[in-house]
Amino acid sequence: MWTNCPKTMAAHSRREFLTRSALGFGALAGNVMANPYARRSQHFAAKGKSVIFLFMHGGPSHIDTFDPKPELTRLHGQPIPKSFGKVDFQFSNMERTPLMGSPRRFRKRGQSGIEISDLFEHTAAHADELAVIRSCHHDGFTHVTGQTWMNTGWSRVGRPSVGSWLVYGLGNESENLPSYVVMLDGGIKAGAPAYGSGFLPAAYQGTVLRSEGPPILNIKRPEGISGKEQESMLAVLREMNEQHRAPRAEDTELAARMASYELAFKMQMSVPEVTDLGAESEATRKLYGIDDPMSAEFGTQCLMARRLVEKGVRFIQLYSGGKKGAEVGWDGHNECDQNHEFMARKVDKPIAGLLADLKARGMLESTVVLWGGDFGRTPFTDGAEGGGGNRNGRDHNPYGFTVWMAGGGVKGGQVIGSTDEIGLKAQDQKVDMHDLHAGLLGLLGLDHKKLTYFFQGREFRLTDVGGEGNLLARLRNG
Repeated sequence: MWTNCPKTMAAHSRREFLTRSALGFGALAGNVMANPYARRSQHFAAKGKSVIFLFMHGGPSHIDTFDPKPELTRLHGQPIPKSFGKVDFQFSNMERTPLMGSPRRFRKRGQSGIEISDLFEHTAAHADELAVIRSCHHDGFTHVTGQTWMNTGWSRVGRPSVGSWLVYGLGNESENLPSYVVMLDGGIKAGAPAYGSGFLPAAYQGTVLRSEGPPILNIKRPEGISGKEQESMLAVLREMNEQHRAPRAEDTELAARMASYELAFKMQMSVPEVTDLGAESEATRKLYGIDDPMSAEFGTQCLMARRLVEKGVRFIQLYSGGKKGAEVGWDGHNECDQNHEFMARKVDKPIAGLLADLKARGMLESTVVLWGGDFGRTPFTDGAEGGGGNRNGRDHNPYGFTVWMAGGGVKGGQVIGSTDEIGLKAQDQKVDMHDLHAGLLGLLGLDHKKLTYFFQGREFRLTDVGGEGNLLARLRNG
């Protein structure tokens, strides 16, 4: 049927065919696939450009932080009313554990009057910037499943993380730094898959910046090799790879590997520069709590996050907690109040400093700050036997918990959804993990239904077949 075409075009390779046909759009698509770091357009206009995800490893108690429950306080020490039904927990039996009210003091904050506890006095000063979502829920009551749900939108290990999806959709703003950076506080129970790329190309996985020693392993140039010598070596390698790739234009893996070599070379200069805080003023260090040994570590990470956003890094995730020992994580099975007071002292001032600094620099409008953890905690005492819990601890609770967002087009000073009277289950305007991720992607101009990747015979997306709620509209408009 092509014989009737009045004009023909000879193409000697797939690359030439793509370049000369369809106004070159085929070649453009091929180049995007070949360069995983290429900047890509939003699906629709949005203010958000970057995300800083503050992850409280272990599961902070919503009813002791951002979700006050006066009825729970009134019922303190009593059995759980049967009207609340029965759900499964990791350790606790609802029929044998008494209710435990919060010992924290909640107050209305800012002009919006959002109630926030005294654990987050510094963060509470920014209440009018926060959209507090009190109705989050999933079904994973262990740390691995909770962290996997929060980070990948799925209960089992193997799916791409939300950060990987985001940089796959938008590419990188920086030519000299990774698009997705992770800063850990020790290890995390879900392991590297929580910030992995799953079935997406490996270029989209999180790059870990270490707090001790070189920020990235092997970031320094080998001794005895000058910068000029290394650049010459890479030029020769690039030329050889290009010759090999020329007749194999459809092989995007080699092109991606070549791009990673180029990025690694650029990172040798840019990473030490962005991680050197020597140029920051004493006032800035104090703002982030770096002058206080309790908050210095997380404060340094928060300041680094701001510097990375300035350099165009797309997704930054900071973990609080994760080291061995319950006393340095948010997992309040034992003495939950004491545990949370200790952990909040480590993060409250740095988080407030980050919000204040981003706003002062005009960066909060384009940066989404997301705070959350594995899940919430139970409104009753921990039921573990054999030393795993006690009458002052709280078990894991995935059925109703709180996260909050600020910046990136979020309308602050609002509360979205609620849990029941004792904080056991999400009740109004429920937000599951697909809804949460759909809203987050939307703040950065990505339609979660259009952001897909073909794998094992079908199109996959971060939100699976969910994300149908109106969270994005609420975040933007209140």
